[in-house]
Amino acid sequence: MAVLRMAGLRPTRQRIALAKLLFGEKQRHASAEQLHLEAEDTGVSVSLATVYNTLHQFRKAGLLREISVDGTRTYFDTDTSNHHHFYVEDEERVIDIPSNQLDVIGLPNAPKGMEISHVDIVVRVRRLSNSKHSR
Repeated sequence: MAVLRMAGLRPTRQRIALAKLLFGEKQRHASAEQLHLEAEDTGVSVSLATVYNTLHQFRKAGLLREISVDGTRTYFDTDTSNHHHFYVEDEERVIDIPSNQLDVIGLPNAPKGMEISHVDIVVRVRRLSNSKHSR
């Protein structure tokens, strides 16, 4: 696969299979566990550890963006542009915040000798319960 070669990654069978799942249709957010299940469902034999390693290799190569929701949940975004996310708690799902709906102002100065590479904002949301809806 040319994308893998251009990113400096050897196109192994497993990398190609995972890349097809990740980049095959539209931009998306996926956890390692979700991608592992998708791979198994399509007949790709790959361990969860290999999925994690591959996702981190793709991230280091600039093909994915890592979104840390909390210390236990990490998602990988195929859209590497600068944007922010909603995390739907009751669905354990990440969705993009439209860029025109959030402005980041007043960032601190980076420490001496450093620069800000990007800002990640994750807004946690959940569905309203019926009792809250009826008020």
